[in-house]
Order: sequence, then structure tokens, then C-alpha cells
Amino acid sequence: MTVQEPAAHAEPAGIRPAVRAVPAYPFTSIDVPIKLDQNESPYDFPEELKQEVYRRLAERDFNRYPDLHADALKHLIGRYEDWPHTGVVLTPGSNVLIKILTELAGIEQTVLTTNPTFSVYSLEAQLLDATLVQVPLNPDFSLPAAALKTELARHKPGVLAIAQPHAPTGHIDTDADLLELLEAARDWVVVIDEAYHQFSGTDRRDLVRRYPNALSLRTFSKAWGLAGIRAGYALAGPEVAENLQKLVSAFNVNVMTETVLEVALEHPEYMKARIEQCLRERARIQAALADHPNCQVLPSQANFFLMRTPNADLAYAHLLAHGIVTRRQDNLHMLQGCLRVAVGTPQENDRFIAAMKAFH
Repeated sequence: MTVQEPAAHAEPAGIRPAVRAVPAYPFTSIDVPIKLDQNESPYDFPEELKQEVYRRLAERDFNRYPDLHADALKHLIGRYEDWPHTGVVLTPGSNVLIKILTELAGIEQTVLTTNPTFSVYSLEAQLLDATLVQVPLNPDFSLPAAALKTELARHKPGVLAIAQPHAPTGHIDTDADLLELLEAARDWVVVIDEAYHQFSGTDRRDLVRRYPNALSLRTFSKAWGLAGIRAGYALAGPEVAENLQKLVSAFNVNVMTETVLEVALEHPEYMKARIEQCLRERARIQAALADHPNCQVLPSQANFFLMRTPNADLAYAHLLAHGIVTRRQDNLHMLQGCLRVAVGTPQENDRFIAAMKAFH
């Protein structure tokens, strides 16, 4: 019997067109000495806390499943955030929460956000065939409240996603603008993404308490310096949390993550000290480059900033030649010539400043 060879480059028919049409997450790792491209903390978890993690891990049973829905961790997070543990939803990273929030309220409905914004919102909307609507930010990067209200009225309710501070601009909005949108979006699930809120000193929990359709997204990846552990959480009212939890896979937080977060939440002082240093360093960079003839450091309330240059390609290559990798943003709406730069250690920031002063 002759076996027929499959057709060359045959595409499986079952893959949804929306998945085929969306490119993969746009990131390529580059190995250089100074990594300022992913808004990570430049500092590792403190060594003494690592040692405590190792001690506790030695006592854990690796052959047993972890807590079904990480309930013990939810209690710890709830205590830290002064939030009912029943309103905490924990996943391996807030990007997972963005995905399941799109599943919760975006499929066959609408994902409304700004342009630009964190790319995962638009990526998940497109992958899941939600109607994606993006409204350009105002020229000063503030929320276009009136235009967003118009779109809220025009479209089938779904998810309204607002980052505070914004990614990638680092801008923070007024309470008045947020309240105006929350009042207009009572039929929507409103996501207030607070991944960087520790650096801006803002806290929107009171808005979530006031509006049961809203929730706050938070992460251990940035201020806590635990990006490698992968953990993010939502603070929500009971109804939103209960339905969102249905979309979280069972046993999704492993024993390593459980143990690290337990130790971190017992010692938040290390995180708070690092925030203070980041803010000092951010201000120092801004001051050092304030009079640069060929670049402009834009205001930011996060652990990163945008730097506008005449030619992002040349600036990116110049920094790379000095062993520094940043993130190009010049392909995004309103961000022509921009690189996004994370705040590093004082020594890394010294090298960044020196490299930029040599950029003509």
C-alpha cells in the first residue's frame, strides 16, 4: 500500500483565523550587560530571603498538588492589601488575568482601551475575536474621557481597560477623569491596571470598592522584583471575583511561587526601600539629560520613562553599542522617535547617562 505524503506546508484547518492573523508577542531577548528593556526591577530578591525560601521549600512535598485556588496566599494578599480574600484572584502573572478578563467579558463583546496601551490588551482581544476599540490618548498622554464615553455608548458592553500609570507613557490620570468614566461604564467590566502604582504613589482601591463592576490589577513582577516567579492578582468585588475565578485553571500557582510570595509578603520593607531608590534614580536621570540637545526624557510616574529622539533606530543602536538594551516604541501611535527605558541600578544609570551624553 502506498502512503500518501502530506501536502507541503499544509495548514491545519482547525486553527481559528483570528489566531493565524495575530503575530506573536513582540519581544526578542538580547544578551547585553545592562538590561533596561522590560521594566523589571534591577535588583534580585534579597539573598537572606532566598535562603528562607530554600529552607521552606525543603519542607514542601513536591509530589502533591498545590492549593487548588491558592486560598492561603489569597488570605496573605488580602491582609497585605486590606482586601477581603474572597475578592482576590491570583494567577501566574497579570497577563494571564488580562487573558481571562477578555474571556470573561470580551468574547463576542467589546474590549475598549486607549492607544497606545499595554500591548497584551489588544493582543488578547484579537486572539479571542473580541471587538477591539482603541481611542488615542490626548496629546499630553492623558485619558480622552469624552471620546471614551462616546465609545462606551456606541458599543456592546465588555471590558474597559485603563492603565494607571499608563504603559508605555508612565502618565497618571486625575480622580475626576476616572470617576467620569466609571460612571459611564456601569454596564462594563472596568479594569484599572495598577502594575506600576507603587512608583506613582497612587491607589485606586477606593474606586473598586465604590464600583462593583471595577477591579484593580496588581503584580509581583515590578516593585516586588519577582518577575521570574510569575504572579499577578486582581482585587475585585465578590461577584466579579467569583466569576473570574471560574476561568482560572486549577492548581495554577505552584509550590515555588507559593513559598516565595509567602516570604515576600512577610518582608515588604525590602520592596518599599527599592521603590524609594528607583524614584531618586528616575529624578537623577531626568535632571542629567534635561538639557540634552538631541533627546527628551518625558515625564513618568512609573519605574520607566519614554525618551524621544530624532531617530529611534540610531539611538537604540547607539545604546546597544554601549552594552545597553532599551525597548523601541517608535512604531506606536504618538510615540515617533521614542525608546522606553527602565530605571536601573545607580551604576547602570551612570552608564546610560554617559552613553546618551555621547549621542549626537
